[in-house]
Amino acid sequence: MKVILLEDIENLGKKHEVKEVKEGYVRNSLLPQGLVKQATPEALKWLEMQKEISAQQVEEGLKKIQEVASAIDGQEITISLKAGDKGQLFESVTPKKVVEEIKKLEFEIKKTQLEMEPIKEFGEFPVKVKFDHNLEAEIKIIVIEDK
Repeated sequence: MKVILLEDIENLGKKHEVKEVKEGYVRNSLLPQGLVKQATPEALKWLEMQKEISAQQVEEGLKKIQEVASAIDGQEITISLKAGDKGQLFESVTPKKVVEEIKKLEFEIKKTQLEMEPIKEFGEFPVKVKFDHNLEAEIKIIVIEDK
């Protein structure tokens, strides 16, 4: 029996694939759980519409990510920290602190998107920001002494 998978099913296939499955398995397990739909001509037309909608959503998501990545690329973030007599920092610049500063620029990113180690000295440091679809941006973190 030909069916359309409505969800990813382990050892069978991915969502929106058309598969040939034994009728007993479909009738006794997959249909009662709402995991498949019988592959009628109407259902196949519905499947094509769903694939188009999914493709549009992926494309829109990619455009949004590209806009954010290009807007954030090249940004400079200045962080001022207190230092001791010999110039040592009392705290380090962590990804969490960088995300807080980026939020002030009205960008939403997660600390897991930053490719950086904690910064423990004054200076300028390049930091990569990773986005979905293998997009990257680079920002510059400038750590200065708080007077």
